[in-house]
Amino acid sequence: MGYTYTDEMKTRLRRIEGQVRGVLRLMDEGKSCKDVVSQLSAVRNASDKAIAQIVAENLKQCLLEEQAAGNDVDKLVREAVELLVKSR
Repeated sequence: MGYTYTDEMKTRLRRIEGQVRGVLRLMDEGKSCKDVVSQLSAVRNASDKAIAQIVAENLKQCLLEEQAAGNDVDKLVREAVELLVKSR
């Protein structure tokens, strides 16, 4: 089974990468702690959304494959929920 990483997911991560570079630039410029933390919060929120998108997309694919094979999907759903919880 191969995992699906769409162009949209990669674009989202590239945006996060740009945000992180922006935070480093703020630090280099000696900007306030408030500005740096505010931007880091934006990075965290964007990262949380990327995690959710990746887990959701791949969970859908895995569920379809498991159902087609006649397997129980409860364990797979529990694992996905645990993964999301751990990411926070």
